[in-house]
Amino acid sequence: MRDQPGNLPLHHWPSHGGQAAALLQRFGLPADHPLEDISANLNPLGPPGWVTGYLTQRLAGLGRYPEPDYRAARQAIAEHAGVEPGQVLLTNGGAEAIFLAAAHHAGQQALIVTPTFGEYARACNAHGVRISELGLLPGTFDPPAAALLQAAASADVVFVCRPNNPTGTLLPVALIEALLGALKPGASLVVDEAFIDLALEAAPLTPLLQRYPALILLRSMTKFFTLPGLRLGYVLADEGRIAQLQAQQPPWSVNHLAAELVPPLLADEGFARRTHQWLAREQPRMGAALAALGLEVVPSHSCFHLVRPGAAQRQRGISSIVLLERLLHQGMLARHTHGFAGLKGGWLRLALRDGVTNDRLSKVLNDCLC
Repeated sequence: MRDQPGNLPLHHWPSHGGQAAALLQRFGLPADHPLEDISANLNPLGPPGWVTGYLTQRLAGLGRYPEPDYRAARQAIAEHAGVEPGQVLLTNGGAEAIFLAAAHHAGQQALIVTPTFGEYARACNAHGVRISELGLLPGTFDPPAAALLQAAASADVVFVCRPNNPTGTLLPVALIEALLGALKPGASLVVDEAFIDLALEAAPLTPLLQRYPALILLRSMTKFFTLPGLRLGYVLADEGRIAQLQAQQPPWSVNHLAAELVPPLLADEGFARRTHQWLAREQPRMGAALAALGLEVVPSHSCFHLVRPGAAQRQRGISSIVLLERLLHQGMLARHTHGFAGLKGGWLRLALRDGVTNDRLSKVLNDCLC
């Protein structure tokens, strides 16, 4: 007898968003089934229109090795973030930054605040880092502050995501400072800020870098600029930590084209302004629209919402898996939450898109919940 989709082994579920083929096959839909992808958290306004031409003009540089220290890219990031160039490490996407942070504590003990992005656990496992998990409070996904501080005191490295993926929740700066104060000597607090440029009401952590050498900030440029295929990220930290992380990094980790793009991307103030206007308009509007449909919606600070059918809908047999399948049939690819510790597929993550697509999603959800 064929397994029901909701009961599939964990390894049969795609581990990231934007992986339609496996879900289409699993739910018996053809590979060419038309889909609107709301599973990957990417800026719908990007990439900026000038990027293709800019990269084309620099193809000749593929015949040379990149600058080993990526000086121009690091200088641009430093000016953008308000830090020194020695506090910047360019990386091959946010994923490499995560693995470098884990390698920095190889063989030691990590604390991961869950549910969250699965790459922290993967990186720790790859480098022999033992893992303890501490869950956010069920339902609200607020941090259990006292328990978090107590657990952090015995860890060598603490991984948190801000805003958190998949919940969209945001640890306050005061709690980040308390965590830094709770760490034992030599420990690190790794804050993944992959969505910080796509966040509302998020106070920056960069000022803390001057006072707390234990703080390591991870950033991604691929989500804000919609360049996931290019792989571009960076680390901000104390200069000593940057040197230690760089010692773990393969030479020429970032390719020539990606490195060349950094300065003009960060200089594109018009694109940033349009993105922030879109986010300020669509994020609260869609949060309210989803709640009006009877869904449980976790209050989000970022470009996605974590939702599940409300109690009355679940009583009628509409689980998140049922809703996922219905959305697929209606041409909408949502993000399942199998693989996020503590969620067990009980929620769906919906990424924001342009206003027209968001309105279409609201209509399709209404039909699927009837």
